[in-house]
Amino acid sequence: MKVLVTGVAGFIGCETARQLLAQGHEVAGIDNLNDYYDVSLKQARLARLRGHPGFSEALFCLSDEHRLHAWFAHYRPDAVIHLAAQAGVRYSISHPQAYITSNLVAFGNMLECCRHFSVEHLVYASSSSVYGSNARQPSSVSHSVDHPVSLYAATKKSNELMAHSYSHLYQLPTTGLRFFTVYGPWGRPDMAPMIFCRKILAGEPLEVFNHGQHRRDFTFIEDIVDGILGVLVKPPAPNPAWDAMVADPATSSAPYRIFNIGCERPVHLLEFIELLEQRLGRKAEKVMLPMQPGDVAETYADVSALRELTGYTPRTGIADGVAQFVDWYLDYYGAESSRS
Repeated sequence: MKVLVTGVAGFIGCETARQLLAQGHEVAGIDNLNDYYDVSLKQARLARLRGHPGFSEALFCLSDEHRLHAWFAHYRPDAVIHLAAQAGVRYSISHPQAYITSNLVAFGNMLECCRHFSVEHLVYASSSSVYGSNARQPSSVSHSVDHPVSLYAATKKSNELMAHSYSHLYQLPTTGLRFFTVYGPWGRPDMAPMIFCRKILAGEPLEVFNHGQHRRDFTFIEDIVDGILGVLVKPPAPNPAWDAMVADPATSSAPYRIFNIGCERPVHLLEFIELLEQRLGRKAEKVMLPMQPGDVAETYADVSALRELTGYTPRTGIADGVAQFVDWYLDYYGAESSRS
C-alpha cells in the first residue's frame, strides 16, 4: 500500500514507518518538526528513514488545509496512520491553543482529505487519557469516556467523535487506538522514562507524583506498532448487531472501531524506577509529591477486543523493555547523558 504516516518524526511515527517499509509498503511521512521537545532527536529519527527507496517526506503543519489538500491530490495514499498531535497532559494546561490547533483543526483537515480522496482506512491515535475520571479497571472500550480531566484528553475524545461522524456520513472506515504509556528506545524526552534516566545519571532528585502510588500500563514501542499494523489491514465494517438502544461506544452501525493498545500488566511507578536504577547501576533520590492536575492514578488496558480482531499479544515484559530503553539511552546520549 501507499501509506501516509503523520507525525513521522515522532516516537511512534518513526517506528511505525520503519516497520511499514520493512513489510514492503510505500511510506510518505509528514511532520512539522515543532520544538515542543528537542528537534535534533526528531531529526535523528528521520535519519533512520531517509535513504530508503520507499520513503518520502514533507515538512509542514496539518493545520494548513490548503497545503494538506494539495499534498493529498499529488500523493493519493491508500491508507493513513495519523499520529501527529500536540502531546502531553500537563502542557495542555498551560498551552491550550496548541491542542486546539494541532489536535482539533488538523484532525478535521485530515478527515476532510480522507473523505475527498477516498482513503480506504484512517487509523488514528487516541489515548488512555480519555478514560479520565472513570475509575473502573481494567479500562475497556465499552466504558464511558465522558469525563476527561485534561484538555489533551478532551481533544482525543473529540477526535473519536469527529471520526465517527465521518464514518457515519461518508462511510469512511476509521479506527481509533487508545495508547497506554508507550516507552522504549527513541522515546519522548518529556515522558517519565527519559526524565528519570537523565536525573538519575545527573544525581538530581526525581519528582515522584501521587507519592509513588501511580500505576501505569507501560507498553513497549514494538508492541504498540504491532497493534497499529494489525488493525491497518483490517478496516472496520458496519456492525450489523449494533443496537442503538444499548449502544456500544467502541463500535457502530458505521465503519468505525475503537481499540485499546496496552500491555495488560500495570506496574507501580516505584517499581519502574527501581528497574531503571538497576540497569543504570545508580540509586535515585526521590521527592514524593501529590497528584498533579490533569493526571490519573492508574491506567490498565483491557485489550480483548484488539486481541480478538488481530491476535494482538504484547511480547515485551517490563524488565526487558526497560533494559532495552536504558541501553539505547546510554548509547544515544553517551557522555552527555547526564546533561541531555
